[in-house]
Amino acid sequence: MMPDDAQPARPSTLYVVATPIGNRRDISLRALDVLRSVALVAAEDTRVSGALLAAYGIRVPLLSCREHNEREAATRIIAALGAGDSVALVSDAGTPGISDPGARVVQAVRQAGFVITPLPGPSAVTAVLSVAGIEGDWCFHGFLPPKTAARRKVLASLRDRPCAWVFYEAPHRILETVTDLVQELGPTRHCFLGREVSKHFEQFHAAALGDLTDWLRVDPDHQRGEFVLVVVAPEPDPDAEGARAEAVLATLMEELSPSQSARLAARLTGFNKSALYTRALSLSADKDAD
Repeated sequence: MMPDDAQPARPSTLYVVATPIGNRRDISLRALDVLRSVALVAAEDTRVSGALLAAYGIRVPLLSCREHNEREAATRIIAALGAGDSVALVSDAGTPGISDPGARVVQAVRQAGFVITPLPGPSAVTAVLSVAGIEGDWCFHGFLPPKTAARRKVLASLRDRPCAWVFYEAPHRILETVTDLVQELGPTRHCFLGREVSKHFEQFHAAALGDLTDWLRVDPDHQRGEFVLVVVAPEPDPDAEGARAEAVLATLMEELSPSQSARLAARLTGFNKSALYTRALSLSADKDAD
C-alpha cells in the first residue's frame, strides 16, 4: 500500500530511474513509488535489479536491456507504452545512459512520441566531485579505451584542455590507466581518486599522479572495486596566456579604439584589463610612429 503522498507512475510514460551505486539506502522515495507502480522494469542486468527490487518487496516483470540487445528491448518498451503501460528504465548502478546502456532506448522512445521522465538520484561523478574540492570547470569522460595505444592517444588529446577530467575505471585496468596518465599528463598533475563509493570499503585518496601509482601498488586492496578518478586542470602558463591575450588585442585594434579593444580582450581572455589597455596604448603609439 502506497502512502498518501506517493507519486506513482503515469500511463504511457518511460521513467529513467537512477538507482544506488552501492548503498541500497540511497534510493529515493520517488524512485520506489515509480518502481512499485510501473508495469515493466527494463534492466541492464535483471539479476542485479531483481535483488534491489526484492529488497524493497517490489514484484514487477523485468526485461533485459543490455548493450547488445538495447534496440530489441526498445521495441518491446515502445509496444508496452503504446498499450498504455508505464515502464522504468534502470541500470545496475547510477543513471542509465551515463556510461551505461539506456541512450538508444531513450532515443527510440522519444522518436515514437512518448513522454520520458528522469528520476534523479545517486551519481558516482557528483558524489566524488563533491568531496574532491576541485575548483573551476570539469568535464566527464567516462571510461577510457581498454587498449594502451588508444588510451594514450585520447589522453594526449585531453592534456592541455583547461578543465578537470573525470574518468571511470575498472579494477583490472586502474594501474595501467594511471601509468598512462603519468606518461601523457606528467607525474605532478594533481588528482583525486574515489574507490567503492558509498559501499562498505569506500575510500578516497588525493595525490599527484606519480604518487598515485605507488599508492595503488603498496596495497593490493587499493586496486579493488570500481573507481572514479578526477584529474585537475593543468596549471596555466602565464607566458602563453599573455601571448594569447596580446594576439586577441592586436586583432581587435584593427577595428576598435585602444580602450574598446582592451575591454573586449579582457572579457574574451580573462587577462587584466588595465594591463591590456597599457599594451594597447603602446601598440597604438608604435603604429602612429610607423
